[in-house]
Amino acid sequence: MRESFVSRKGRPATSPRLIAGLLYLQHAFDLSDEEVVWQWVENPYWQVFTGETYLQTEPPIDPSSLTRWRKRLSEAGVEELLAETIDAARRAGVIKASSVKRVIVDTTVMEKAIAHPTDSRLLERCREHLVKAAARHGLKLRQNYNREAPRLALQIGRYAHAKQFKRMRKALRTLRSRVGRVMRDVERQAGQVGGSGHAALLDLVARTKRILSQKPKDKNKLYALHAPEVECLAKGKARTPYEFGVKVSITTTHKEGLVVGMRSMPGNPYDGHTLAEALEQAEILSDTKPEVVIVDRGYKGVAIDGVKMYHPGLRRGITRTLRAMIRRRSAIEPAIGHMKMDGKLDRNWLKGALGDAMHAVLCGAGYNLRMILRKLRLLCAFVLAALINRRIAADVMV
Repeated sequence: MRESFVSRKGRPATSPRLIAGLLYLQHAFDLSDEEVVWQWVENPYWQVFTGETYLQTEPPIDPSSLTRWRKRLSEAGVEELLAETIDAARRAGVIKASSVKRVIVDTTVMEKAIAHPTDSRLLERCREHLVKAAARHGLKLRQNYNREAPRLALQIGRYAHAKQFKRMRKALRTLRSRVGRVMRDVERQAGQVGGSGHAALLDLVARTKRILSQKPKDKNKLYALHAPEVECLAKGKARTPYEFGVKVSITTTHKEGLVVGMRSMPGNPYDGHTLAEALEQAEILSDTKPEVVIVDRGYKGVAIDGVKMYHPGLRRGITRTLRAMIRRRSAIEPAIGHMKMDGKLDRNWLKGALGDAMHAVLCGAGYNLRMILRKLRLLCAFVLAALINRRIAADVMV
């Protein structure tokens, strides 16, 4: 990792151990950039973990620096952080060296930090961005609808709540026409803008056109103006029939449940098509090739060379031992739940497809760190109990 932290000009770069430690702590304890920096000041144990010798009373870095460090690390750098947690788990006795040969693979949805994508909100956001961009570049609009459009967007929501759908559709058509007027006005004057601003303005106009033209049943719709990578995924849950984000593949050891691979899968692929990539990542990060993989029925019909694959519903050649091994596939479900409730997998605030990829891997590293800490707590309790028993025995002898 030190190659990502080399500083060839200016002041020396921040210590790699400090940045890696802050990223570990942030995802182990579900903290924001600001929270992890300020809790680091309050917690001397965290300071020792990141390499400090003396107690520090000032923040080590500005919280916004973590954004720049994540960009420098990219996906390969955070995968190194995940690989280090796997090695640490081996050294701490959390898993055995042979545990990685038998894994469980599943997918889940990592939701993006966007508002629920209603037509009225998307149209109003397009108009707001177009008006602000026009003001920034000195373009004079015929009308900006700063009063009418927000009022229409609010009224559409009220009509929908009251189930007055004819009025709702009429107001939505009016709002759509207003946004179209602003967009065409900006597009006519886009040639007056030079440099990088011209490309950004044309990109905004293209996204607005896409939102104006998309229909309810269209595929590959735009669900957020600032995050075009967001996809709509239906996992069949009664509570949340549709989730907006990206599919994430998770690979854990079969016995202990340690994360040995985690990767975002953009494009909402069929689960079976993600299996080879997930197993390849697990082999690279753990230096051990998985030999047996347990999956759910969503992976049916896929075969990987050199890997035995089992899923629920198999009958032929399934012994009692294999049946028990297949039943343990559900052990990955609570692991996913803990990553979402105790970690940061429930909502991704990082930007773009690269942010999706990095956030998924860091969530796996945070989960592994929590497992290692739990093992060390048990070891500490065992040592303390042994010391107390030894002291009691010595007192009795006296």
